[in-house]
Amino acid sequence: MEVILRELHSRGHDITVLHSAKSWYIPINSTFYTSITRRMMEDESDLSYYNIMVLKVMECRKSSTFTRTFCQNDLIGSMFGLGHKILAGAAAEMLDDPVFIKKLQDAKFDLMLTDPGLPIGVILGSYLKLPMVFNVRWINTGEAHLTIAPSPLSYVPLSVSELHDEMDFLDRIKNMLHYFQSYAQQHYIINPLYSDLFERHFPPETDMLSLQLSADLWLVRTDFVFEFPRPTMPNVVYIAGFQCKKARPLPADLEAFVQSSGEHGVVIMSLGTLVSALSREVTEAIAAAFARLPQKVVWKFVGEKPSSLGNNTLLVKWLPQNDLLGHPKTRAFVAHGGTNGMYEAIYHGVPVVGLPLFFDQFDNVLRLKVRGAARVVEAGSLTEDEFVEALKDVIETPSYRNNMKRLSLLHQDLPMSPMDTAIFWIEYVIRHKGAAHLQAAGFSLPWYSYFCLDVAVFFLVIIVAFVWASVSVCRILCSWSSWKKMKAE
Repeated sequence: MEVILRELHSRGHDITVLHSAKSWYIPINSTFYTSITRRMMEDESDLSYYNIMVLKVMECRKSSTFTRTFCQNDLIGSMFGLGHKILAGAAAEMLDDPVFIKKLQDAKFDLMLTDPGLPIGVILGSYLKLPMVFNVRWINTGEAHLTIAPSPLSYVPLSVSELHDEMDFLDRIKNMLHYFQSYAQQHYIINPLYSDLFERHFPPETDMLSLQLSADLWLVRTDFVFEFPRPTMPNVVYIAGFQCKKARPLPADLEAFVQSSGEHGVVIMSLGTLVSALSREVTEAIAAAFARLPQKVVWKFVGEKPSSLGNNTLLVKWLPQNDLLGHPKTRAFVAHGGTNGMYEAIYHGVPVVGLPLFFDQFDNVLRLKVRGAARVVEAGSLTEDEFVEALKDVIETPSYRNNMKRLSLLHQDLPMSPMDTAIFWIEYVIRHKGAAHLQAAGFSLPWYSYFCLDVAVFFLVIIVAFVWASVSVCRILCSWSSWKKMKAE
Protein backbone atom coordinates (compact mmCIF):
# COMPACT_ATOMS: atom_id res chain seq x y z
CA MET A 1 0.00 0.00 0.00
CA GLU A 2 2.87 2.37 0.80
CA VAL A 3 4.05 2.29 -2.83
CA ILE A 4 0.66 3.55 -4.05
CA LEU A 5 0.38 6.15 -1.28
CA ARG A 6 3.77 7.63 -2.15
CA GLU A 7 2.71 7.96 -5.78
CA LEU A 8 -0.61 9.58 -4.81
CA HIS A 9 1.24 12.02 -2.56
CA SER A 10 3.64 12.93 -5.38
CA ARG A 11 0.59 13.87 -7.46
CA GLY A 12 -0.73 16.28 -4.84
CA HIS A 13 -3.18 14.17 -2.84
CA ASP A 14 -3.55 14.64 0.92
CA ILE A 15 -3.48 11.24 2.62
CA THR A 16 -4.64 10.11 6.04
CA VAL A 17 -3.73 6.58 7.12
CA LEU A 18 -5.78 4.83 9.79
CA HIS A 19 -3.65 2.09 11.36
CA SER A 20 -2.70 0.36 14.56
CA ALA A 21 -0.02 1.95 16.71
CA LYS A 22 1.52 -1.56 16.89
CA SER A 23 1.69 -2.02 13.12
CA TRP A 24 4.76 -3.91 11.86
CA TYR A 25 5.24 -1.68 8.82
CA ILE A 26 3.42 1.65 9.23
CA PRO A 27 5.26 4.40 11.15
CA ILE A 28 3.19 6.99 12.98
CA ASN A 29 5.38 9.86 11.83
CA SER A 30 5.56 10.25 8.06
CA THR A 31 6.38 12.95 5.53
CA PHE A 32 3.64 11.95 3.09
CA TYR A 33 0.60 11.06 5.22
CA THR A 34 -1.18 11.94 8.46
CA SER A 35 -1.64 9.13 10.97
CA ILE A 36 -4.74 8.19 12.95
CA THR A 37 -4.10 5.26 15.26
CA ARG A 38 -6.67 2.94 16.77
CA ARG A 39 -6.63 -0.53 18.28
CA MET A 40 -7.07 -3.08 15.51
CA MET A 41 -5.32 -6.33 16.39
CA GLU A 42 -4.00 -7.72 19.66
CA ASP A 43 -0.39 -8.90 20.05
CA GLU A 44 0.44 -7.50 16.63
CA SER A 45 4.16 -7.55 17.31
CA ASP A 46 4.20 -11.30 18.01
CA LEU A 47 5.37 -13.28 14.98
CA SER A 48 5.40 -16.59 16.83
CA TYR A 49 1.74 -17.23 15.94
CA TYR A 50 2.65 -17.49 12.26
CA ASN A 51 5.58 -19.75 12.98
CA ILE A 52 3.25 -22.10 14.88
CA MET A 53 0.86 -22.02 11.93
CA VAL A 54 3.66 -23.03 9.56
CA LEU A 55 4.53 -26.02 11.74
CA LYS A 56 0.87 -27.12 11.75
CA VAL A 57 0.70 -26.76 7.97
CA MET A 58 3.80 -28.96 7.67
CA GLU A 59 1.96 -31.63 9.65
CA CYS A 60 -0.96 -31.32 7.23
CA ARG A 61 1.43 -31.80 4.32
CA LYS A 62 2.16 -35.31 5.57
CA SER A 63 -1.36 -36.36 4.61
CA SER A 64 -2.39 -37.54 1.13
CA THR A 65 -2.39 -35.03 -1.72
CA PHE A 66 -6.20 -35.10 -1.75
CA THR A 67 -6.81 -34.46 1.96
CA ARG A 68 -3.92 -32.19 2.96
CA THR A 69 -5.44 -29.08 1.35
CA PHE A 70 -8.60 -29.50 3.45
CA CYS A 71 -6.44 -29.76 6.57
CA GLN A 72 -4.63 -26.55 5.61
CA ASN A 73 -7.87 -24.75 4.84
CA ASP A 74 -9.26 -25.80 8.22
CA LEU A 75 -6.22 -24.21 9.90
CA ILE A 76 -6.76 -21.02 7.92
CA GLY A 77 -10.44 -21.09 8.90
CA SER A 78 -9.54 -21.25 12.59
CA MET A 79 -7.18 -18.32 12.12
CA PHE A 80 -9.98 -16.40 10.34
CA GLY A 81 -12.24 -17.03 13.30
CA LEU A 82 -9.72 -15.62 15.75
CA GLY A 83 -8.69 -12.68 13.58
CA HIS A 84 -12.19 -11.59 12.59
CA LYS A 85 -13.38 -11.78 16.19
CA ILE A 86 -10.69 -9.26 17.15
CA LEU A 87 -11.37 -7.09 14.09
CA ALA A 88 -15.11 -7.05 14.72
CA GLY A 89 -14.49 -5.85 18.26
CA ALA A 90 -12.11 -3.15 17.08
CA ALA A 91 -14.57 -1.96 14.42
CA ALA A 92 -17.38 -1.84 17.01
CA GLU A 93 -15.20 0.33 19.27
CA MET A 94 -14.70 2.79 16.41
CA LEU A 95 -18.36 3.01 15.40
CA ASP A 96 -19.41 3.32 19.04
CA ASP A 97 -17.07 6.31 19.52
CA PRO A 98 -19.02 9.42 18.39
CA VAL A 99 -15.99 11.71 18.75
CA PHE A 100 -13.89 9.50 16.48
CA ILE A 101 -16.66 9.14 13.90
CA LYS A 102 -17.34 12.89 13.87
CA LYS A 103 -13.62 13.50 13.29
CA LEU A 104 -13.72 11.28 10.22
CA GLN A 105 -16.97 12.82 8.95
CA ASP A 106 -15.67 16.37 9.39
CA ALA A 107 -12.54 15.54 7.38
CA LYS A 108 -14.75 15.10 4.29
CA PHE A 109 -12.57 12.48 2.65
CA ASP A 110 -12.98 11.91 -1.08
CA LEU A 111 -12.14 8.21 -1.05
CA MET A 112 -11.50 5.15 1.10
CA LEU A 113 -8.58 3.07 -0.21
CA THR A 114 -8.30 -0.20 1.68
CA ASP A 115 -7.30 -3.83 1.51
CA PRO A 116 -10.48 -5.78 2.35
CA GLY A 117 -8.51 -8.77 3.62
CA LEU A 118 -8.76 -7.00 7.00
CA PRO A 119 -12.24 -5.47 6.73
CA ILE A 120 -12.15 -2.52 9.14
CA GLY A 121 -11.62 -0.19 6.17
CA VAL A 122 -14.60 -1.73 4.40
CA ILE A 123 -16.83 -1.21 7.44
CA LEU A 124 -15.73 2.38 8.05
CA GLY A 125 -15.88 3.35 4.38
CA SER A 126 -19.41 1.97 4.08
CA TYR A 127 -20.54 3.61 7.31
CA LEU A 128 -19.13 6.99 6.18
CA LYS A 129 -20.69 6.46 2.71
CA LEU A 130 -17.38 7.10 0.96
CA PRO A 131 -16.48 5.95 -2.56
CA MET A 132 -14.35 2.88 -1.99
CA VAL A 133 -11.42 1.36 -3.88
CA PHE A 134 -9.89 -1.97 -2.91
CA ASN A 135 -6.21 -2.82 -3.23
CA VAL A 136 -6.79 -6.55 -3.02
CA ARG A 137 -5.47 -10.03 -3.59
CA TRP A 138 -6.79 -12.19 -0.75
CA ILE A 139 -10.26 -11.63 0.71
CA ASN A 140 -12.59 -13.57 3.01
CA THR A 141 -11.88 -17.23 2.27
CA GLY A 142 -10.02 -16.99 -1.01
CA GLU A 143 -8.64 -15.02 -3.92
CA ALA A 144 -10.51 -11.80 -4.81
CA HIS A 145 -12.11 -13.12 -8.01
CA LEU A 146 -13.91 -15.80 -6.01
CA THR A 147 -15.82 -13.06 -4.17
CA ILE A 148 -16.67 -10.67 -6.99
CA ALA A 149 -16.74 -12.67 -10.23
CA PRO A 150 -18.60 -15.75 -11.50
CA SER A 151 -16.40 -18.74 -10.70
CA PRO A 152 -17.42 -21.96 -12.49
CA LEU A 153 -16.08 -24.82 -10.42
CA SER A 154 -15.38 -26.86 -13.55
CA TYR A 155 -12.30 -24.79 -14.41
CA VAL A 156 -11.81 -22.11 -11.72
CA PRO A 157 -9.81 -23.65 -8.84
CA LEU A 158 -10.64 -22.58 -5.30
CA SER A 159 -7.86 -21.01 -3.23
CA VAL A 160 -5.54 -23.45 -1.41
CA SER A 161 -6.96 -26.35 -3.45
CA GLU A 162 -3.65 -26.68 -5.35
CA LEU A 163 -5.59 -27.33 -8.54
CA HIS A 164 -5.17 -25.76 -11.96
CA ASP A 165 -7.73 -24.92 -14.63
CA GLU A 166 -7.59 -28.32 -16.40
CA MET A 167 -9.32 -30.60 -13.91
CA ASP A 168 -10.29 -34.24 -14.24
CA PHE A 169 -13.35 -35.72 -12.51
CA LEU A 170 -11.60 -36.28 -9.17
CA ASP A 171 -10.17 -32.74 -9.27
CA ARG A 172 -13.65 -31.31 -9.81
CA ILE A 173 -14.94 -33.28 -6.85
CA LYS A 174 -12.12 -31.83 -4.74
CA ASN A 175 -12.85 -28.32 -6.03
CA MET A 176 -16.54 -28.67 -5.17
CA LEU A 177 -15.69 -29.86 -1.65
CA HIS A 178 -13.37 -26.86 -1.21
CA TYR A 179 -16.24 -24.62 -2.29
CA PHE A 180 -18.48 -26.06 0.42
CA GLN A 181 -15.68 -25.67 2.97
CA SER A 182 -15.10 -22.02 2.01
CA TYR A 183 -18.84 -21.32 1.99
CA ALA A 184 -19.14 -22.69 5.51
CA GLN A 185 -16.19 -20.57 6.69
CA GLN A 186 -17.72 -17.41 5.21
CA HIS A 187 -21.30 -17.91 6.43
CA TYR A 188 -20.79 -19.78 9.70
CA ILE A 189 -17.45 -18.43 10.97
CA ILE A 190 -16.86 -14.92 9.54
CA ASN A 191 -20.33 -13.41 9.02
CA PRO A 192 -21.76 -14.20 12.52
CA LEU A 193 -18.86 -12.37 14.18
CA TYR A 194 -20.05 -9.08 12.64
CA SER A 195 -23.81 -9.62 12.98
CA ASP A 196 -24.20 -7.56 16.17
CA LEU A 197 -22.16 -4.70 14.70
CA PHE A 198 -24.24 -4.65 11.52
CA GLU A 199 -27.53 -4.85 13.42
CA ARG A 200 -26.63 -1.78 15.49
CA HIS A 201 -25.05 0.42 12.79
CA PHE A 202 -26.24 -0.67 9.34
CA PRO A 203 -29.54 -1.30 7.50
CA PRO A 204 -31.22 -4.72 7.79
CA GLU A 205 -29.80 -7.60 5.76
CA THR A 206 -26.30 -6.08 5.76
CA ASP A 207 -23.46 -8.56 5.98
CA MET A 208 -19.75 -8.54 5.16
CA LEU A 209 -20.23 -9.69 1.58
CA SER A 210 -22.81 -7.01 0.78
CA LEU A 211 -20.45 -4.28 2.01
CA GLN A 212 -17.52 -5.68 0.05
CA LEU A 213 -19.52 -6.07 -3.15
CA SER A 214 -20.66 -2.44 -2.92
CA ALA A 215 -17.08 -1.18 -3.44
CA ASP A 216 -16.73 0.99 -6.53
CA LEU A 217 -13.49 -0.47 -7.85
CA TRP A 218 -11.27 -3.48 -7.20
CA LEU A 219 -7.56 -3.02 -7.93
CA VAL A 220 -6.61 -6.69 -8.07
CA ARG A 221 -2.94 -7.56 -7.61
CA THR A 222 -2.85 -10.23 -10.27
CA ASP A 223 -2.27 -10.69 -14.00
CA PHE A 224 -3.49 -13.37 -16.40
CA VAL A 225 0.12 -14.04 -17.30
CA PHE A 226 0.18 -15.58 -13.82
CA GLU A 227 -3.47 -16.27 -12.96
CA PHE A 228 -5.49 -18.87 -14.86
CA PRO A 229 -7.95 -17.26 -17.33
CA ARG A 230 -11.42 -16.94 -15.82
CA PRO A 231 -14.49 -14.65 -15.78
CA THR A 232 -14.04 -11.14 -14.44
CA MET A 233 -16.14 -8.00 -13.88
CA PRO A 234 -16.21 -4.41 -15.25
CA ASN A 235 -15.08 -2.84 -11.97
CA VAL A 236 -12.00 -5.07 -11.64
CA VAL A 237 -8.69 -3.49 -12.73
CA TYR A 238 -5.48 -5.50 -12.77
CA ILE A 239 -2.35 -3.93 -11.23
CA ALA A 240 -0.08 -6.93 -10.67
CA GLY A 241 3.56 -5.96 -10.40
CA PHE A 242 2.83 -2.31 -9.61
CA GLN A 243 5.59 -2.41 -6.99
CA CYS A 244 8.18 -3.80 -9.43
CA LYS A 245 10.84 -1.52 -10.87
CA LYS A 246 14.16 -1.62 -12.63
CA ALA A 247 17.02 -2.88 -10.49
CA ARG A 248 19.20 -0.30 -8.77
CA PRO A 249 22.92 -0.77 -8.07
CA LEU A 250 23.66 -3.04 -5.12
CA PRO A 251 25.58 -1.88 -2.03
CA ALA A 252 29.31 -2.14 -2.70
CA ASP A 253 29.94 -5.13 -0.42
CA LEU A 254 27.01 -7.09 -1.83
CA GLU A 255 28.01 -6.24 -5.40
CA ALA A 256 31.52 -7.51 -4.71
CA PHE A 257 30.11 -10.80 -3.39
CA VAL A 258 27.85 -11.20 -6.44
CA GLN A 259 30.69 -10.42 -8.86
CA SER A 260 32.89 -13.02 -7.14
CA SER A 261 30.51 -15.71 -8.45
CA GLY A 262 32.07 -15.46 -11.90
CA GLU A 263 30.23 -17.22 -14.73
CA HIS A 264 28.22 -19.40 -12.33
CA GLY A 265 26.15 -16.52 -10.97
CA VAL A 266 24.15 -16.34 -7.74
CA VAL A 267 21.08 -17.88 -6.14
CA ILE A 268 18.81 -15.76 -3.92
CA MET A 269 16.75 -17.22 -1.08
CA SER A 270 14.09 -15.43 0.93
CA LEU A 271 11.07 -16.76 2.78
CA GLY A 272 9.50 -13.35 3.34
CA THR A 273 9.19 -11.19 6.41
CA LEU A 274 6.64 -13.12 8.48
CA VAL A 275 8.01 -16.61 8.87
CA SER A 276 11.24 -18.06 10.26
CA ALA A 277 9.85 -21.43 11.35
CA LEU A 278 11.80 -24.00 9.39
CA SER A 279 13.05 -26.89 11.50
CA ARG A 280 16.75 -27.11 12.29
CA GLU A 281 16.96 -30.30 10.24
CA VAL A 282 15.51 -28.63 7.14
CA THR A 283 17.69 -25.55 7.61
CA GLU A 284 20.81 -27.74 7.76
CA ALA A 285 19.70 -29.61 4.62
CA ILE A 286 19.23 -26.32 2.75
CA ALA A 287 22.62 -25.02 3.86
CA ALA A 288 24.36 -28.28 2.91
CA ALA A 289 22.66 -28.24 -0.50
CA PHE A 290 23.78 -24.67 -1.15
CA ALA A 291 27.36 -25.66 -0.23
CA ARG A 292 27.34 -28.19 -3.10
CA LEU A 293 26.50 -25.58 -5.74
CA PRO A 294 29.09 -23.79 -7.89
CA GLN A 295 26.96 -20.65 -7.57
CA LYS A 296 27.23 -18.11 -4.78
CA VAL A 297 24.14 -17.80 -2.55
CA VAL A 298 22.59 -14.79 -0.82
CA TRP A 299 20.24 -16.12 1.87
CA LYS A 300 17.92 -13.89 3.92
CA PHE A 301 18.19 -15.69 7.25
CA VAL A 302 17.27 -15.08 10.88
CA GLY A 303 18.34 -17.50 13.59
CA GLU A 304 21.22 -19.74 14.55
CA LYS A 305 23.81 -20.15 11.81
CA PRO A 306 23.63 -23.65 10.21
CA SER A 307 26.68 -25.79 10.91
CA SER A 308 26.65 -27.08 7.32
CA LEU A 309 26.90 -23.59 5.82
CA GLY A 310 29.36 -23.41 2.91
CA ASN A 311 31.83 -20.66 2.07
CA ASN A 312 29.76 -19.79 -0.99
CA THR A 313 26.72 -18.70 1.10
CA LEU A 314 26.19 -15.22 2.53
CA LEU A 315 23.62 -14.91 5.34
CA VAL A 316 21.90 -11.53 5.62
CA LYS A 317 19.04 -10.28 7.81
CA TRP A 318 17.77 -8.10 4.98
CA LEU A 319 18.36 -8.05 1.25
CA PRO A 320 17.37 -5.71 -1.62
CA GLN A 321 15.25 -8.40 -3.26
CA ASN A 322 14.12 -6.45 -6.32
CA ASP A 323 17.65 -5.26 -7.07
CA LEU A 324 19.13 -8.73 -6.67
CA LEU A 325 16.46 -10.29 -8.88
CA GLY A 326 17.26 -7.71 -11.54
CA HIS A 327 21.00 -8.39 -11.41
CA PRO A 328 22.34 -10.11 -14.55
CA LYS A 329 24.20 -12.71 -12.48
CA THR A 330 21.10 -14.00 -10.69
CA ARG A 331 20.30 -17.55 -11.80
CA ALA A 332 17.43 -18.66 -9.53
CA PHE A 333 15.16 -17.46 -6.74
CA VAL A 334 14.32 -19.77 -3.82
CA ALA A 335 11.08 -18.34 -2.43
CA HIS A 336 8.08 -19.20 -0.29
CA GLY A 337 5.66 -18.08 -2.99
CA GLY A 338 4.27 -14.78 -1.72
CA THR A 339 2.49 -12.80 -4.44
CA ASN A 340 4.87 -9.83 -4.39
CA GLY A 341 7.96 -12.02 -4.70
CA MET A 342 6.43 -14.04 -7.53
CA TYR A 343 5.69 -10.92 -9.53
CA GLU A 344 9.16 -9.54 -8.93
CA ALA A 345 10.56 -12.85 -10.22
CA ILE A 346 8.29 -12.64 -13.28
CA TYR A 347 9.20 -8.99 -13.90
CA HIS A 348 12.92 -9.79 -13.91
CA GLY A 349 12.57 -13.18 -15.63
CA VAL A 350 14.17 -15.26 -12.85
CA PRO A 351 13.04 -18.93 -12.51
CA VAL A 352 11.85 -20.08 -9.10
CA VAL A 353 12.40 -22.96 -6.72
CA GLY A 354 9.25 -22.79 -4.62
CA LEU A 355 9.32 -23.63 -0.91
CA PRO A 356 5.70 -22.75 0.03
CA LEU A 357 4.76 -22.57 3.69
CA PHE A 358 1.10 -21.51 4.07
CA PHE A 359 -1.80 -19.34 2.83
CA ASP A 360 -1.97 -19.06 -0.98
CA GLN A 361 1.73 -19.75 -1.47
CA PHE A 362 1.11 -23.34 -2.61
CA ASP A 363 -1.25 -22.08 -5.32
CA ASN A 364 1.15 -19.33 -6.38
CA VAL A 365 4.12 -21.60 -7.00
CA LEU A 366 1.82 -24.14 -8.68
CA ARG A 367 0.88 -21.50 -11.27
CA LEU A 368 4.52 -20.97 -12.17
CA LYS A 369 5.16 -24.71 -12.17
CA VAL A 370 2.28 -25.26 -14.63
CA ARG A 371 3.88 -22.65 -16.89
CA GLY A 372 7.24 -24.41 -16.75
CA ALA A 373 8.97 -21.63 -14.83
CA ALA A 374 9.37 -23.22 -11.38
CA ARG A 375 10.05 -26.35 -9.37
CA VAL A 376 8.26 -26.95 -6.07
CA VAL A 377 9.67 -28.75 -3.01
CA GLU A 378 8.08 -29.59 0.32
CA ALA A 379 9.50 -27.62 3.25
CA GLY A 380 8.50 -30.16 5.90
CA SER A 381 10.20 -33.17 4.31
CA LEU A 382 12.99 -31.52 2.35
CA THR A 383 16.26 -33.44 2.02
CA GLU A 384 19.65 -32.21 0.92
CA ASP A 385 19.73 -34.35 -2.23
CA GLU A 386 16.19 -33.39 -3.24
CA PHE A 387 16.96 -29.70 -2.84
CA VAL A 388 20.23 -29.94 -4.80
CA GLU A 389 18.45 -31.76 -7.62
CA ALA A 390 15.70 -29.11 -7.82
CA LEU A 391 18.21 -26.25 -7.77
CA LYS A 392 20.43 -27.76 -10.46
CA ASP A 393 17.43 -28.57 -12.62
CA VAL A 394 16.15 -24.98 -12.53
CA ILE A 395 19.60 -23.44 -13.00
CA GLU A 396 20.90 -25.78 -15.71
CA THR A 397 17.74 -26.52 -17.74
CA PRO A 398 17.24 -23.59 -20.18
CA SER A 399 13.48 -24.06 -20.44
CA TYR A 400 12.85 -22.70 -16.92
CA ARG A 401 14.61 -19.41 -17.63
CA ASN A 402 13.20 -19.19 -21.17
CA ASN A 403 9.65 -19.73 -19.92
CA MET A 404 10.09 -17.11 -17.21
CA LYS A 405 11.56 -14.64 -19.71
CA ARG A 406 8.50 -15.18 -21.89
CA LEU A 407 6.20 -14.49 -18.92
CA SER A 408 8.23 -11.35 -18.21
CA LEU A 409 7.76 -10.08 -21.77
CA LEU A 410 4.02 -10.72 -21.64
CA HIS A 411 3.70 -9.14 -18.19
CA GLN A 412 5.44 -5.92 -19.25
CA ASP A 413 3.80 -5.57 -22.68
CA LEU A 414 1.08 -3.15 -21.54
CA PRO A 415 -0.24 0.22 -22.78
CA MET A 416 0.17 1.67 -19.26
CA SER A 417 2.32 0.60 -16.34
CA PRO A 418 0.44 -1.12 -13.47
CA MET A 419 1.20 1.84 -11.21
CA ASP A 420 -0.14 4.40 -13.69
CA THR A 421 -3.21 2.19 -14.15
CA ALA A 422 -3.80 2.06 -10.39
CA ILE A 423 -3.45 5.83 -9.97
CA PHE A 424 -5.68 6.58 -12.98
CA TRP A 425 -8.55 4.49 -11.61
CA ILE A 426 -8.20 5.80 -8.06
CA GLU A 427 -8.42 9.35 -9.38
CA TYR A 428 -11.26 8.29 -11.72
CA VAL A 429 -13.34 7.23 -8.71
CA ILE A 430 -12.50 10.50 -6.95
CA ARG A 431 -13.43 12.59 -10.01
CA HIS A 432 -16.77 10.86 -10.50
CA LYS A 433 -17.53 10.32 -6.80
CA GLY A 434 -17.79 6.60 -7.33
CA ALA A 435 -18.18 4.16 -10.21
CA ALA A 436 -21.66 2.74 -9.72
CA HIS A 437 -22.08 2.28 -13.49
CA LEU A 438 -19.44 -0.49 -13.37
CA GLN A 439 -21.20 -2.50 -10.67
CA ALA A 440 -23.21 -5.53 -11.79
CA ALA A 441 -26.88 -5.69 -10.79
CA GLY A 442 -26.51 -9.36 -9.94
CA PHE A 443 -25.11 -8.59 -6.50
CA SER A 444 -28.47 -7.15 -5.39
CA LEU A 445 -30.48 -10.16 -6.53
CA PRO A 446 -31.61 -12.90 -4.15
CA TRP A 447 -29.81 -16.17 -4.81
CA TYR A 448 -32.83 -17.85 -6.40
CA SER A 449 -33.18 -14.97 -8.89
CA TYR A 450 -29.44 -14.88 -9.61
CA PHE A 451 -29.53 -18.54 -10.70
CA CYS A 452 -32.99 -18.09 -12.35
CA LEU A 453 -34.41 -20.81 -10.15
CA ASP A 454 -37.73 -18.93 -10.00
CA VAL A 455 -37.85 -18.95 -13.82
CA ALA A 456 -36.95 -22.64 -13.87
CA VAL A 457 -39.76 -23.37 -11.37
CA PHE A 458 -42.19 -21.33 -13.51
CA PHE A 459 -41.37 -23.34 -16.65
CA LEU A 460 -41.48 -26.56 -14.65
CA VAL A 461 -44.98 -25.68 -13.42
CA ILE A 462 -46.06 -24.86 -17.00
CA ILE A 463 -44.67 -28.16 -18.28
CA VAL A 464 -46.24 -30.15 -15.45
CA ALA A 465 -49.57 -28.36 -15.99
CA PHE A 466 -49.42 -29.05 -19.73
CA VAL A 467 -48.60 -32.72 -19.18
CA TRP A 468 -51.37 -33.02 -16.56
CA ALA A 469 -53.86 -31.32 -18.86
CA SER A 470 -52.83 -33.53 -21.79
CA VAL A 471 -53.16 -36.70 -19.72
CA SER A 472 -56.51 -35.53 -18.38
CA VAL A 473 -57.82 -34.82 -21.89
CA CYS A 474 -56.59 -38.20 -23.08
CA ARG A 475 -58.32 -39.90 -20.18
CA ILE A 476 -61.55 -38.02 -20.90
CA LEU A 477 -61.39 -38.91 -24.61
CA CYS A 478 -60.59 -42.53 -23.81
CA SER A 479 -63.47 -42.67 -21.33
CA TRP A 480 -65.83 -41.07 -23.84
CA SER A 481 -64.71 -43.48 -26.56
CA SER A 482 -65.23 -46.45 -24.24
CA TRP A 483 -68.67 -45.15 -23.25
CA LYS A 484 -69.72 -44.79 -26.88
CA LYS A 485 -68.49 -48.29 -27.66
CA MET A 486 -70.35 -49.76 -24.73
CA LYS A 487 -73.52 -47.90 -25.73
CA ALA A 488 -73.25 -49.21 -29.32
CA GLU A 489 -72.89 -52.79 -28.07
